[in-house]
Amino acid sequence: MNITTRIAKAAALAGAVLFPAAAGAEELVVGAFGGSFADNAKACYVEPFEKATGATVTLKLANSSQHAASVRATAGESDMDVVFMDDAFAAQLKNEGLTEKLDRSKLTHADEIVPDAWGADDAYVVAMLSATTIVYNPQTVTTPPTSWKDLFDPKYAGRVTIGDISGTTGWQFLMAVNKMEGGSLDDITPGLKAIKPLAENSVVLYTQADQVVSLFERGEVDIAVWYPDRAGVAAQKGLPVAVAYPQEGAVAIKPSVVMPKGTQKSDLALKFIDQVLSAESQKCFSEAAFIGSVNKNVKLSDEVSKIVPTGEVVEKLLFLDPNVMSQKLPEWTRQWQREVAR
Repeated sequence: MNITTRIAKAAALAGAVLFPAAAGAEELVVGAFGGSFADNAKACYVEPFEKATGATVTLKLANSSQHAASVRATAGESDMDVVFMDDAFAAQLKNEGLTEKLDRSKLTHADEIVPDAWGADDAYVVAMLSATTIVYNPQTVTTPPTSWKDLFDPKYAGRVTIGDISGTTGWQFLMAVNKMEGGSLDDITPGLKAIKPLAENSVVLYTQADQVVSLFERGEVDIAVWYPDRAGVAAQKGLPVAVAYPQEGAVAIKPSVVMPKGTQKSDLALKFIDQVLSAESQKCFSEAAFIGSVNKNVKLSDEVSKIVPTGEVVEKLLFLDPNVMSQKLPEWTRQWQREVAR
């Protein structure tokens, strides 16, 4: 099966899923990520919001690029009122004039949020902190990986999975490898050249994060470029996976919330975003999803702190400028499709 076919197959498995709202109540449509993210969002954000407001929430599930494409396609008349997406895509939509400014005066928890979480002109706010890193099966990988280079070891050929560039891990891993190979933001050829044979040896170039869970469950992979939060949730449920932060530095992920241009429910949307930013919901989501919080009043348990980026790991994280990423991603995607996915 060639790489293009594998991508198409993966995409076919990853269609958006809707949780319908109850009839009669005011409805808010929220774009979110699938799998365990949606489960935790429902428990930590949706349920307390619905209880507090009497409104109902419909979750529309997809990845960041799919949500951004949907907002772009509706050109100011989005069918979503709030959308979760990584900060590079949020910045991209802001630059295209497709987001509403978040009015901090209507967000009761705004002052509790770390200053760096706010996007330019308050077009978005980072809701949590995670990373793109290495996840492996400790039962089959007895020596924990320490470097991105370990993924290229021939012993993992046919036993590894990496993300397609349409998903966050795909383009972030490309950035990490490109930097390691001496490339630059203006020249990603070294990264593409290095990744191509790895892509050819991957079981699948996944497009949705929870596809990786199935691959580990079926014993089809030993090692992956994935998320520590997804790995933490899976490990808690009994899946044999462990997290390794590469010595070169993992890549920071800043899932954010935006309010698309044209929503007719801005006040309700802001109330939902305020719920997301509250210390109660932040702690609930962080503990359930093994992900970092942006609310200064949240203290995480020792169990979660061992998984999320903290201390020296944070110091080594590669933080990518979302505005630069938003400008570069379209061309990088075309290059990937020409040089890696063909």
